[in-house]
This record gives sequence, structure tokens and C-alpha cells, in this order.
Amino acid sequence: MCVLLLFFIFGMDPADSPTKTQDSDDENYNLLCQAHEQFNNREYDRCLELLQRLETKGESSGLILRHNRAVVNYYKTGCLEHQTLLNELEKLGNDQPAPGEPTVPLALKNAGSALTVARYNKAVIYFHRHMYGTALDRLAPLVTRLEALEKQMAALVATLQLQLLLATNQLNRAEAFLDYLQYKLNLVASAPGASPSSSLEEPTTTAAAAVSAAAAAAAAAAAASSTASTAVASSTPILDSSVTRAAGENGSILRLLQLLTHVLNRKPVVITEDGTPEIAALKAQQYYIMKDFQMAAKQLMRINDDCTQAGTVTPQLSTCIANNMGVIHLRVRHYAIAAKFFQNALRFDQQLTSNLRQCSLQTMGLARSCEIMYNLGIAMLHLRRPKEAFQCFLVPVKQYHSNPRLWYRMAEACIMEHEAQKLPGKDRYTIDSSLNSSGSKPYGTHSTAVPEPTLEFAALCLRNALTLSLQYKASFYMAASPDETLDPKDSSQQLWSQTQDNNFCNPSKPISLESMENMLDAIYAAHSFVSLRLGDHVTALEMAKHLLQSERLSDAHKLLGHMYAGEALMMMDKSGEARDHLEPTFVNSLNALDLETRDWQLKSLDAAQNVVRYNLAVTFALQNDFQAAKSLLGTLTHPIVSKKALTLHRYIELKISATALH
Repeated sequence: MCVLLLFFIFGMDPADSPTKTQDSDDENYNLLCQAHEQFNNREYDRCLELLQRLETKGESSGLILRHNRAVVNYYKTGCLEHQTLLNELEKLGNDQPAPGEPTVPLALKNAGSALTVARYNKAVIYFHRHMYGTALDRLAPLVTRLEALEKQMAALVATLQLQLLLATNQLNRAEAFLDYLQYKLNLVASAPGASPSSSLEEPTTTAAAAVSAAAAAAAAAAAASSTASTAVASSTPILDSSVTRAAGENGSILRLLQLLTHVLNRKPVVITEDGTPEIAALKAQQYYIMKDFQMAAKQLMRINDDCTQAGTVTPQLSTCIANNMGVIHLRVRHYAIAAKFFQNALRFDQQLTSNLRQCSLQTMGLARSCEIMYNLGIAMLHLRRPKEAFQCFLVPVKQYHSNPRLWYRMAEACIMEHEAQKLPGKDRYTIDSSLNSSGSKPYGTHSTAVPEPTLEFAALCLRNALTLSLQYKASFYMAASPDETLDPKDSSQQLWSQTQDNNFCNPSKPISLESMENMLDAIYAAHSFVSLRLGDHVTALEMAKHLLQSERLSDAHKLLGHMYAGEALMMMDKSGEARDHLEPTFVNSLNALDLETRDWQLKSLDAAQNVVRYNLAVTFALQNDFQAAKSLLGTLTHPIVSKKALTLHRYIELKISATALH
């Protein structure tokens, strides 16, 4: 994380001392310079004494003095009382801009505006507390008048704004903001090899019929106390305070963030390694995005080896490397190895933030257990360990409760746990009960308010996922075509602020329209399945119909939609309508490859045909057309339905015999 140190304002705003003479102003200025020097030397008691001298000279009402005392007291307590500092900063004008503030520069002699720096510091505090939305809101008034700020202050505000955009996965807006900084404010130069009109190939997104992996893109930052990203699904690497110390100047930090933004946006940019772990981490990130996973892993291990030899390995670095190695193994489907790396990353992260209530603001900002638990949950789903996956997802859902994909993952864990309880030999239902108890609900009642891996809670998760997905789809932003895109040199503040990102699945990367529709299809299918299991046949039919109306419906979901709709109609005593969904002829038009690549039992068209025919035979049996049902059963040859077909055949024979006796 890029930890921006809190400002100590030195100098006195003339507006705060309008009655002073020039000599008095110079004396006050010299005292503040001495206080600033003592502050830099960490002599906080001496610094407070100097500020007290200014107070006795009648400057107690000055905003700068109040700000400085709050900052010095914060550092004096070991940077632990950040809430107290935040409260003090909030009192400085209650976020109301001072008269004439936009036109006053931040210079040594006139000090600029205390409210400007206080607002910036509040944004920094919220940034470290992972309250990125609040930090963006606090910083917005400064960003809107960035051109009016003194260049040093403008660079600091721009740096924090850029990191907040990256932390919230607003990658397009970050790119546009960089153009604004480059062409309007001249704060950054062109990145080597960057081209606004070209980009690397966008990675393909795999549709999720069962459990699909969220690809976590991250490289490791590797300074003595630096860390890179640990968020799931192409999340944003963030540089921490060691970058500030290593780079020294704000221009260098912006330069590093500029490279990072281009890499995350898949822009062709040349990254020349200079021996620093930050640049090496960016190179690893670039390898990952280019799908060169082997080189990305080698780069991470090289960072680890170099820092080990230099004796600069820290818990932050170990957390970063362990997580990102897990991300790479997750991407290449080495799920057990990925889970092990994520567990190691959690252990390192706990060493760093064992007690968040008593840790510094900077340490709090380095905590990444939430995102790591998300990654671990994905790995556990692939390992068929739904209980562990569900417990992992309970952690990030507290912070990312607006992520529909996360709610869907939790529902997947609930469904998988339920299906694990229904192993062969534990089936509690007979064909007779399933045919004649259409209104029954054979599952126990559980409260949806209790977060446990049950079908009832799965239904709640799917309702949340569906509501959020439909809301986000309605507001989905389609980028302008290349012909309509303006030249970056014509970028303005209004242009970059109007740029939007479809970052609906934080901490995952921005989602494409195709991925959004695939996720909606998966939600509809899972919702229909869960509703059938819970006996809510009306909702099951409704979800199946929505699924079949999808514009980009995959063949696997088409099969599921017809089967779920047919089953729901059968349970609603509408066998005639169910037959329309269970005609085996539509299976011949399905793509066999789409079925074979899914993580489910229907691995071939033959298996799908047998399942559909079996369901149609059940429909005939419900309509008392036993001869047609027997004829269909005679065509079933796949092992996936053999036992059920035999049971149904016996049931039909008993029914025929009973009818003959009467």
C-alpha cells in the first residue's frame, strides 16, 4: 500500500494573523520552522513546546496551530490514536472550505490552506482503513481544483487519487486521470513504450456452470516493508510507504504508479529493471497479465531470494509472495498447491496484524487477510471442500457485500455441501414419493438469517446475487468505440471524471458484459436448482424461464434450463407443458465440447440424452402413459441413469400390475 505520511504544516497563513506586523510574522514563521525541524527529528515534546510558545503569542485560534498540534500528538503516541487525529481534523471547519482557499498556494512562507492539508490527511486516514469510497469523497474537492493547487500539493493529491482509483479497480478512470496529469498539469512524462491506441490481448473469461476460478492477478512488491496486491481476480497491486522512502520525490512515486496503471490496463509499456523490488514486482505483474505464469513465478522467487540475501524479508513481503504464488497456481489449476500458499499468506499476514486495535495506521493499511480469504475460498471450492470455502467467504462478504460474484460463490459452497450429504446409498426418496408428493418439502427448516452452508442460506445468497447483478447490468457502461475516442492530449478534467469502470465485483477486476451475462446465467441456474430442492416450484420455473431467455446462453445452461423447467412443471402437475422442455431432440443441437469441459457429471451428449429421456419417461409415468415410459426406458444405456431407470421400471411394472388387478 502506498502509505502517504501525514503532513506537518509549517508556516502561518496570513489570513490567520491579519493584525500582525511583518516582523511578528517572520518571528512566528521562524518558530514554526524550528518546530518543523524538531518534528522531523522526532523530538515531539520539544516541538509541542515551540507550538505552545506560538499559542502564548496569541496564535491559538490559527487553524495551522490546531492542525500541527493534532499531528504531533498523533506521532507522539506512536501513530496509534488515528481516530483521535481524525476527530481533530474533522473539527477544522467541519470540511467547509476556507474563504479564498482555492486560490492560496501551499508555500513555506504563507503556508497555504490548513483546511486543504487537513482534508488530504483525512483522505489518507480513510485510505489506510480500507475505506476507499470515503477517502475518494474526502479527496474529491481537492481533485476538482487540482490545477489551482501549488505543484507539490497537487502532486501529493494526484498520487493519492491515483492509488485510490487503482485500489477500487477503476482502471479506465486511472488511465484517463494519468492523461490529465500528463497533458494538462505536466506532472508525469510519457511512459516508455506506452501507446494510448493499443493494448495487450484481453484474457478470455470462462463461463461458470459449476465452480469457476476467479483469476487473481497480482505481482509481489518487495522492499523491506513493501507489499503488492493480494486481492482476487486481477486485483490492483498497491505500493506501500517504502516506495515513498525509496523514490524520495513525489514525481518518482507518480512515475511508478504510471507504470503500474499501464500494466494493469494491458498497455504495452517497457519496464526496465533497476534492481529495486518495486520494479521487479511490476515486471512479475506484467508477466502474469501476458499469461507467462512460469516467468511470473520465477520473478517472484527472485525477489524473495534477493531480499533474503539482503536480510530485508518482512511479513509484508512474505504475505505478498505467498499470496501471489497461490494466485499463479490457482490460475493453472494447481488448487491444492494454491490453497497451501494462501494458508501461508494468512499466517504471515496474522504476524503483521495480530492486533489491529493496537497497531499503527500504516500497519492497518497493510492488512490483506480479507482478500486472501477470498482467494482461499475459491481454491477450497475447487478442492470440493465446501464447508471450508463457506467459512472463508464469510470474511470478505463483510467488506465486499455489494459483490454479486461473492454471494454466488457462497451459494455454490452451500449447494456443494448439500450435495455432499446426498451420496449414493443415502438417498432418502423413493420414486413413488417423488411422483406422488409434488407439494412436499423433504428438507429441514433452517433460518436464512443464520450464515451456515444450507440450501435456505443459498437461496438468500442467490437472491442477493441476482438483485445486485440486475442492478449493475442496468447501469453497465459501454466504452466508446476507437473512432469516438478523443486524443489523450485533448483530455480534460471533465473527460477523465466522466470515464466509468464496471468494477462491480471488487476486489476482482472490472467485469465485461459477457462475463456479467455468464454470471447471470449461472445465478439463474443455481437459483432454479435450489428452489426445486426447497419445494418452491414457482420460483424454480421462473428462474429457468429467465435462464432460457438469455441472449448468450451456453449449451450447458440451455440443457439445465430445460431440465429445471420440466421438473418444476412436473411437480406443479403440468406434465403436458413439461414434455415441451424434455423432448430429447434439442440435445442433438448442443455442443459436445461445452459439456465435456464442465465440472459436472454430464461429460458427453450421450449422457445428456439419457438424462433427458429419463426425465421424459417420468413425465409419461405421471400421465399414466406407462407403455411410452417403458419404451423410453428401454433406450437408456448410460450408467448415469441406469440405477434410477431400473427403479422407475419396477415402479411402472407395479402400477401396470395394480391396474390389471382392478
